[in-house]
Amino acid sequence: MGTPIPAEGKCSYSGCMRTVRYTAPIILVVQLPLHKSITGLWLDLLVFNSVAIASLISVVLAPKVNNKWAQPITACAIGSWSLGSILATTTSYIDLPSAVITTSDASYLLFYPLALLGMQLLISSQQKLTLLEIVDASIVGLGLSTLGSAFALHPVLPHFDGDLNQSFLAIIYPVADLVLLCFIISTVVMHGFSRRGLLLSIGVSLYSVTDFLFLWQNINMSYTFGSLLDYGWLLAFVIIAESCWHPATDNRQKNGVSPVLITISVFLSATLLALLAIDPDNFPHFILIPAIGTLALAFIRMSIALNQARHIGHERILARTDELTMLPNRRRLIAEIQGFAARQGSLLLLDLDGFKPVNDTFGHEIGDRVLQQVAQRFSRALPSGALLARLGGDEFGVLVDGNETVVMEIALALRGTLSYPFLIDGNEIRIGVSIGIAHNDGANDLLLRADKAMYAAKRQALGVCQL
Repeated sequence: MGTPIPAEGKCSYSGCMRTVRYTAPIILVVQLPLHKSITGLWLDLLVFNSVAIASLISVVLAPKVNNKWAQPITACAIGSWSLGSILATTTSYIDLPSAVITTSDASYLLFYPLALLGMQLLISSQQKLTLLEIVDASIVGLGLSTLGSAFALHPVLPHFDGDLNQSFLAIIYPVADLVLLCFIISTVVMHGFSRRGLLLSIGVSLYSVTDFLFLWQNINMSYTFGSLLDYGWLLAFVIIAESCWHPATDNRQKNGVSPVLITISVFLSATLLALLAIDPDNFPHFILIPAIGTLALAFIRMSIALNQARHIGHERILARTDELTMLPNRRRLIAEIQGFAARQGSLLLLDLDGFKPVNDTFGHEIGDRVLQQVAQRFSRALPSGALLARLGGDEFGVLVDGNETVVMEIALALRGTLSYPFLIDGNEIRIGVSIGIAHNDGANDLLLRADKAMYAAKRQALGVCQL
């Protein structure tokens, strides 16, 4: 056992954690009334970006969640945005090469995939998401993004004549915001209510709204560098960092994504693609990205579901199959007996005679090969429709239709299959079989009567005994 931490140490550690947790919001609260007086390159670089850096540290040092990658990836997302902000701030004061501006844009864009992955892991840290659940959340997120891109973004997006780079950036940011927002909300809904999920949703919503307002002000030439709007991003990061200090799930039961939402998302995406093909002028072409992504994920989901269904079917077959002989096993035979009551037929139990000395003399590997050949001989002697099962060890069972005369002929045929020896690796091996027959009379003791008949045949060396 470890040495107990003194009370003073516990208080000190708790105080350090509170300092880490509340540093970012304190810096932000202090800055807000002073933002107009904070001017100059170094002040902007240090003071403004210190909130994002403090949020990053808060995410990293928050209580660890089950998924070890959740906090580092979320912190990298905030760090990527911070790098973009530092470079953008520098270029506002100093003329720098275009490569610096490109790096700033790339850092801002890198925030989205990192945030998408990191925050999803934060939400689901207490419960492991299956691949199918991740795809479901993605379909809903992209489907809602397609709808929002078509009707909400189109009116506010600017048009830059001939400037492909500016057009791309003006479109990709709001679309990425919408995808991130829809994906996070759909993941939160899938897991049920949690304080962490609620705070993450609020933080991402605030980040997206700030991006939209920034875009709108840029369109109307009213944006001012260092305005109060810039602090919307910082407040979003403070809320996202705070979410890491709260439980991931209040509701332990995952509801999953409703099939109705998935169907609507796929239907809307397909419809919008069709309308875009019919009349390209009425819908923005950039909806192709989330729409095609939604349909592609829908096909992936179908493939995953079919593969899982096939896998489940295979597992069920294996659960009722004997691994050595690949015959049905005891579980399968018992299940079939339950539906055999209304049929004319019999249950035969077969126990091999002289098999134990085979294992003792030649080893279990040779014994297993004998059992496999016995299964083949029995299978060839049975009529179509009969069920042959290995019940374990050297015992087999047969369900067969027919009257008592037919069944007796089948039993004698089965016994006759072992009248000649097995030749395995140059060894001549002889064994016999004792067979107990229980004719079906509608009672529930078919297996018990067949077992008694088989032991009677074995004890009395009858070969075949019927009860």
